[in-house]
Amino acid sequence: MDTPAVRPGGDADRPWLVVVDPQRIFADPASEWASPFFPAARGRILMLAHHLGPERTLVTRWLPTADRATAWGEYFAAWPFADVPPTDPLYELVPEARGLSAHPTIDEPTFGKWGPQLAARIGAGPRSRPRLLVAGVSTDCCVLTTVLAAADAGARVTVVTDACAASSSANGAAALHTMSLFPPQVDLRSADEVLAVLVPS
Repeated sequence: MDTPAVRPGGDADRPWLVVVDPQRIFADPASEWASPFFPAARGRILMLAHHLGPERTLVTRWLPTADRATAWGEYFAAWPFADVPPTDPLYELVPEARGLSAHPTIDEPTFGKWGPQLAARIGAGPRSRPRLLVAGVSTDCCVLTTVLAAADAGARVTVVTDACAASSSANGAAALHTMSLFPPQVDLRSADEVLAVLVPS
């Protein structure tokens, strides 16, 4: 964890903030998938997005469009409340997330959001050195899978621990521990630690 999470300087040196799935299905207390930690994480996400700006912030959404002939069919059978059209209000962004990014949302039917869309948006390639700050929900599912796939692809990833919302304290701790096993590609920082570099005193 000696490598700085972010580097001050020109835009090319600034990281991308990837806000994973800030959607009603994970935030509304009435939802079966609501994270009790979402309100606290949301405040820190807003602070990070404010300092990085909409051009350097990306927002993802998980949509229920996977092929039901695959194991996803069993998944949706286990969670029938989520087996609704992607236009259902459950899958809308929470109001605070709607203006965070100047870019269209990155919509995927998979837990992990790293893929051709996200790679293209940040300009990932053989000679690029993308740096990501990852926040969002849930720490133990879509954040975890996004982070590990991005690290595998060669991105340098900082997980903003207290800007992530887990399904439970135990699951969140387990996910953070798992991600901590992948330095130097992945490091873990608090929002205050990241902001101290973004906004040096």
